[in-house]
Amino acid sequence: MINLTKPTRRTFLQTGAALGVGAFGLPAFAASHTTANLQLSWLHSVQFGGSYIAARKGYWSDLGLDVSLAQGGPNAPVEPPVVTGQALIGISAADYTAAAVAEGAPFKIIAVAMQKNPFAIASLAGNPVNTPADLIGKKIGMAVANTPVLQALCTLNGIDINSIEIVPTQYDPAPLVSGQVDCLLCWETDLPVAMTIQGVDNTTMLMADHGYAVHSQTYIATEDSLANRRADLVAMLKGEVMGWNDYQADPAAAAALTVEMFPDAGLDLPTQVLQAERQVPLMFSELTDTNGFGWFTDETVAQNIKTLALLDRNVSADLWDRSLLEEVHG
Repeated sequence: MINLTKPTRRTFLQTGAALGVGAFGLPAFAASHTTANLQLSWLHSVQFGGSYIAARKGYWSDLGLDVSLAQGGPNAPVEPPVVTGQALIGISAADYTAAAVAEGAPFKIIAVAMQKNPFAIASLAGNPVNTPADLIGKKIGMAVANTPVLQALCTLNGIDINSIEIVPTQYDPAPLVSGQVDCLLCWETDLPVAMTIQGVDNTTMLMADHGYAVHSQTYIATEDSLANRRADLVAMLKGEVMGWNDYQADPAAAAALTVEMFPDAGLDLPTQVLQAERQVPLMFSELTDTNGFGWFTDETVAQNIKTLALLDRNVSADLWDRSLLEEVHG
């Protein structure tokens, strides 16, 4: 439930759109607190559980910030409120940010929440797709707009995309469960979770394990904010780090908090718990264990640049700025 590249969940997520767009605001603080908005990239769910923890536990208020969390969704793109200054930070993805920068947006990626891109190939356990080569001869259900994503995976693994039959589908597990297709292009944390909750035995092949390197759930800010609101950016990231460290320690508690905070969002606890558990290995790694939540390196940036080029997003390493994280993690 987030954004990726021009092909993204903003393009193909059908479920949840009726929930609408809203905002979660913290109580007003004393005048000494600075107001700052964090623009989420999708509808409220445990996907943003670390931010909810930071809000509930007062991590931001302790750092002098009065933070509001603005819900995203199919009709609430991240980039405009960040560009206009309505949001200090937005949660986006490297491919979306690259597209915006190509159109003149003054963005920098200042932290990376998902160390692994969540795009996956989901299949039934009885007919699994475990490697890119297993896609040959298969029918894959997906939005046609996501063809560049599949093409990139194929290019990275020496697979002829014409050996795979693309079947346009809605973002729903039904075509796979009913046998209309052999697999689905989706997020690791949603359709596979839905099938598991429904008792459907399935498996996923994470595309990030086969060369598809596109930073997701990234934190973006404008160059102006980096120059003029640096202390606020550092404080907001510090709160995020503390919230997500708590999330890693107890994902089930993060899921329970999410359901409690958004009772009208149509969320159920078992689904949120499983999603939270599936999300942990995407967001935490040896890299974050060593350097801290949100970290990225010159090497991971280089891998992103390579994959983004396959998506016709040509960027340079200066799209990423690690200096704030270096302050946050000391």
